[in-house]
Amino acid sequence: MSATLATVSYIGATILFILSLGGLSNPETSRRGNLYGMIGMTLAVVATVFGPQVTPAGYAWIIGAMVVGGSVGLYAARVVKMTQMPELVALMHSLVGLAAVLVGYANYIDPAASGMFQGVEKTIHEIEIYIGILIGAVTFSGSVIAFGKLSAKISGKPMLLPGRHLLNLAGLLVVVFFAWRFINTHSVADGMTPLIVMTIIALLFGIHMVMAIGGADMPVVVSMLNSYSGWAAAATGFMLNNDLLIVTGALVGSSGAILSYIMCRAMNRNFVSVIAGGFGTEGGKPAAAGSGGEPAGEVVEILAPETAELLRDAKNVIIVPGYGMAVAQAQHTVFEITQFLREKGVNVRFGIHPVAGRMPGHMNVLLAEAKVPYDIVFEMDELNEDFPDTDVAMVIGANDIVNPAAQDDPASPIAGMPVLEVWKAKTSIVMKRSMASGYAGVDNPLFYKENNRMLFGDAKKMLDEVLAALKS
Repeated sequence: MSATLATVSYIGATILFILSLGGLSNPETSRRGNLYGMIGMTLAVVATVFGPQVTPAGYAWIIGAMVVGGSVGLYAARVVKMTQMPELVALMHSLVGLAAVLVGYANYIDPAASGMFQGVEKTIHEIEIYIGILIGAVTFSGSVIAFGKLSAKISGKPMLLPGRHLLNLAGLLVVVFFAWRFINTHSVADGMTPLIVMTIIALLFGIHMVMAIGGADMPVVVSMLNSYSGWAAAATGFMLNNDLLIVTGALVGSSGAILSYIMCRAMNRNFVSVIAGGFGTEGGKPAAAGSGGEPAGEVVEILAPETAELLRDAKNVIIVPGYGMAVAQAQHTVFEITQFLREKGVNVRFGIHPVAGRMPGHMNVLLAEAKVPYDIVFEMDELNEDFPDTDVAMVIGANDIVNPAAQDDPASPIAGMPVLEVWKAKTSIVMKRSMASGYAGVDNPLFYKENNRMLFGDAKKMLDEVLAALKS
């Protein structure tokens, strides 16, 4: 393939990637967006492999690598459950960061690559390598820790070291100092020492940064690492002089940054406070009942037949799904209940909080998998005003995103966080396994509201009972 044809292919791939991002912004067009992305990536890979920069002698290595990588991807697609998607995404981000680090070292050591530049161009190229490895190392180690937290292999509680900000500042100064040392070296052997020192510091910084972020902020971390992986890819593009990698990395980096900003707004937190150390624990603590602004009152329990009766008599129902629905794999039963109620003339809608679940769009994906119609799935801002006119608000495995303390308790860690105001419905039903607090480790006064009912048990099992009672 000629250089001109490869360039045209890259332009076509770039356009398809932009269309893909546009399609993924809406559930109704997400399939088309995925298709555009797959076609664009196929075009990019073909243009790269058969482009002028790859010699026929390298085809065997490339094909072997693609077979191995493709096999791993196919295996993961078949065995990974929807509840495991957040940690899988984090693991994929780590691979992007690792690739940036390895490409950076290979590009620096390769005499053919380093011999192409002289003078100012050589300095610029070395800065590209240094920054690319720096971002890649932070992305790699941070994503590995995020994977551990999301998969519960590492505690969700933030690890806040004394003087952690000073440690970060000291690390940054050391990185800047060794950057100066690296640029002023005269041989590859001399440059390896500052490069290795910087890489170790970057790896430690990635670990420290994500370990200090609490479990409640993990959805923001996933989108943040997505942004980092994009910038790492862009840096790799600069190192390899590959325009498509630069553009694609910039697209991923900027879109991830925008998504992180949106999610921070949805949690009433700023990006700096998340990075500085977020709140959240492992969860599992029972909600406290007592004085001092803590939740107090009696919990009113409800059974599946009574829940079915309330749903049957309702005219307007809003369902709020959360991570508990994902864990129980209850989305298909939820759809059957929704279908049954709609056939009886009940207006059923879904309310989605931007940070419901463990990653952006987690609940939307689960509902789409269960064939829930897109036109009855709404964002939080579109539904909050409708709760006073709602007969039944049903919360399935969600906690922090329906916590009234966000509005009523200025001392709460989630004070000011926008939430779905389910307590304003005539009756709210919360489905949970127990009275444990949510992922943020914050107690929920909703459980004690006079109009609230608690349906305890596994979401799938209890919803099956509700469905059976409805049909009987």
